[in-house]
Amino acid sequence: MSGPLAGYVVVDLTRALAGPHAAMMLGDLGARVIKVEQPGSGDDTRGWGPPFAGSESTYFLSCNRNKQSIALDLKSDDGQATLEALIRKADVLLENFRAGVLDRLGFTTARLLELNPRLVVLSITGFGHDGPEAGRAGYDQIAQGEAGLMSLTGSGPDDPQRVGVPIGDLLAGMYGAYGVVSALLERERTGRGQVVRTSLLASIVGVHAFQGTRWTVAGEVGRAQGNHHPSIAPYGLFRCDGGQVQIAVGSEGLWQRFCAEFGLDPQEPGLATNAERVAAGSRLVERVEAVFAAFGPDELLERLAAAGVPAGRVRTLDEVYGWPQTRSQGLLIDVEHASIGEITLPGPPLRFFDPTGPDGEVETTRADHAAPPVLNADEEEIRSWLAG
Repeated sequence: MSGPLAGYVVVDLTRALAGPHAAMMLGDLGARVIKVEQPGSGDDTRGWGPPFAGSESTYFLSCNRNKQSIALDLKSDDGQATLEALIRKADVLLENFRAGVLDRLGFTTARLLELNPRLVVLSITGFGHDGPEAGRAGYDQIAQGEAGLMSLTGSGPDDPQRVGVPIGDLLAGMYGAYGVVSALLERERTGRGQVVRTSLLASIVGVHAFQGTRWTVAGEVGRAQGNHHPSIAPYGLFRCDGGQVQIAVGSEGLWQRFCAEFGLDPQEPGLATNAERVAAGSRLVERVEAVFAAFGPDELLERLAAAGVPAGRVRTLDEVYGWPQTRSQGLLIDVEHASIGEITLPGPPLRFFDPTGPDGEVETTRADHAAPPVLNADEEEIRSWLAG
């Protein structure tokens, strides 16, 4: 395998999405990821559908590329002995059990680090490992609501909406992988492993960004307000003749160029500064959409591009995956799946380059991607490796 984590071994005890996404990110970076699953049923997401491709859940396929699979009953003697052998050879262990489950199986944190003092352990929960609500189960939409994200998303304050992907799970996985890589880096200095913990709650609060400081510093509670930015204007989705476009007028210089292109007065009373434009709200939207009504989406985007105003369309997913720019960035990969044949998957979002090649910059991004495994596909190989 190639990639910055080539040679590292990751034992993935997780299921559903947050943990598997973290493990997949490490696999994308070249680590050997061994996914431990429940015999018979495997990861919960193997049954999450429709849609299915043959007997395979497309949900499972979304978060388990670049992994091997072994089925172990962790309550059996063989399952415990095999997991112990895996831990001894691993660099990283990932788990997202409810608090206390791994302890009851006999693998407390102390035991894990006794088996392997260099082990980095990533543990993901729904609401944190301690505190008054540590025992709550972590499901993405519940966390989106509890962590305030749904109150910021929707057409207005009375229309809370979840994000269209399980963003709490995905963020927890991303923060978790970031924590693992940081702990591995620290291990280079100390020689010791450690425990990394995150949660869906922490990960969503971690991306509140200006909406967080809007409350903690300014005392303002952000609310959903549709497709227009609460602090920059005009910035959002605007109707035009036969469609919609998005624009981002993020500076006074851009406002000047925008107005020059479309015959508006940049010093119009009440719209001359960003603060005034934000306060104007619907008046500004009506003013912009009245101008845009003379243009179809394609012509409008050309005019905006010529003026140097950032703009774009709203694509459906089939349009995104058919867009040459998407393919050019390595965001589609073709792999051979054991039961359903050749399939195309969304690819990893990171690319790596060596700038010192004899002929200039050379891409070193991992290219040998593996399809998500069928249940227990790699038991024989893994047991042979453990036996030396």
